[in-house]
Amino acid sequence: MLMTQHQYIDRKSGKIVTEKLFGDRLIHWLYSSVKESAPALFKMLTGARMSEFMGFLNYETALCTKLTRYDKFLGQKGINLDECLEPPEKLSTPRRLFERKIRYWETRIMPEDESAVVCPSDARVIVGSLKETSFLPVKGKLFSFEELIGEEKTSWLKAFAMGDFAIFRLTPEKYHYNHAPVSGVVADFYDIAGRYHSCNPAALAIELTPYSKNRRSVTIVDTSVPGGMGCGLVAMVEVAALMIGDIRQCYSDTAYDNPRDMEPGMFIKKGRPKSLFRPGGSTVVLLFQENAISFAPDIVANMNNSLSQSRLSTGLGRPLVETDVEVRSFLASVINSHPLSVITSEAKQSQSLQEV
Repeated sequence: MLMTQHQYIDRKSGKIVTEKLFGDRLIHWLYSSVKESAPALFKMLTGARMSEFMGFLNYETALCTKLTRYDKFLGQKGINLDECLEPPEKLSTPRRLFERKIRYWETRIMPEDESAVVCPSDARVIVGSLKETSFLPVKGKLFSFEELIGEEKTSWLKAFAMGDFAIFRLTPEKYHYNHAPVSGVVADFYDIAGRYHSCNPAALAIELTPYSKNRRSVTIVDTSVPGGMGCGLVAMVEVAALMIGDIRQCYSDTAYDNPRDMEPGMFIKKGRPKSLFRPGGSTVVLLFQENAISFAPDIVANMNNSLSQSRLSTGLGRPLVETDVEVRSFLASVINSHPLSVITSEAKQSQSLQEV
C-alpha cells in the first residue's frame, strides 16, 4: 500500500497540519508486509513481551537515546518544556520526557461552563455515534463496540448502545497523563487483556478494529450523583499500544499529589489527573449514553474538511479528519441528564448475577 501523508486540523489556529509520523516506515512494513506474509511473526511482534522489550530499547537505554537523536526529536515535535513541573535538565531521557508532569492548572485551563465535558488528553480526536444510522461508520473500522468494553459486560453494553463516542489518539511527543473528562463516582473498573497494535494512522487504516483488540482499562463513571455532571454513565477506555508497557491508574485530587488507583465507589473530579500511559503513543475512547451530550461544533465540522488528506479516510469514501486538542479543553455540552442512581443500581445487580 502506498504511504500517503496524514493531516489534521490544529484547533487553535484552524490550520491544516501535516503530521510527522514517528517510525512510519517501520509501522508500514510491519502491517502491510509482515502481517500478510508472516502472521506468526506479526503476532509475536504485537505481543506483550515484545512490546515491553521494544519500549525498553526505545525509551530506557542510553544507546537508543543517541540513535533516535533525542535533541532533534524535541525540536521537530515542538515540545514546550517551560510548562513542565521539572526543569529541562531532569527530562534527559525519552522515558522521563514522555512521563513529564505539567502545571496543568495554569497551562490547560478548563471551560468556565460547569456542564462542559472536557477532553481527557492532549491528542487528536474524532467523534461519532453508535446508532445504526450514524453518519460516521468508524465503530466498524477502529473498534467493535462489544469487544471494546467487554462482550460479557451486558449491563454496560445495554447502557451505551445507541450512544456517542470520542476517540483520542495520543502521539509519542504528547503529554501522557490522562485526566477525568467528567465528575462522578466510579461505578466499575476492570482491565481487558489484548495485543499491542500501533496507533499510527497507517496501521489504523490497515488493521481491523485495533482499539478493541488491544489491552485496555475500562472505567465506568456515574455522573448523576451529588457533585457529578448529570450526564448519565460515561465510559473511559484507555487503550495500550505498541511499546506501551503499562497503563498506570494514579488519580489525584490536587496536582499530582497522593495518587490513587481506580476502585468502585471513589469520586473523581473533572480535569484531575487519572492515569498515565507509559511511553509511546496510545488512545483513549469515551462512550456516552444516547442523547446525553452534544459535541463541540468545531470538532464535528473539522472531520468533514475535504481539503485535508487523512489516512483514516481510507475506505470510507468521505473525509475523516482529526482535530488536535488539549487536555481539559471543551469537548461537549451536557444536554440531557439521566436518573443514574437507578441505572447504576440495576447495572450492578445484573452484573453481580452474571458473575455468580
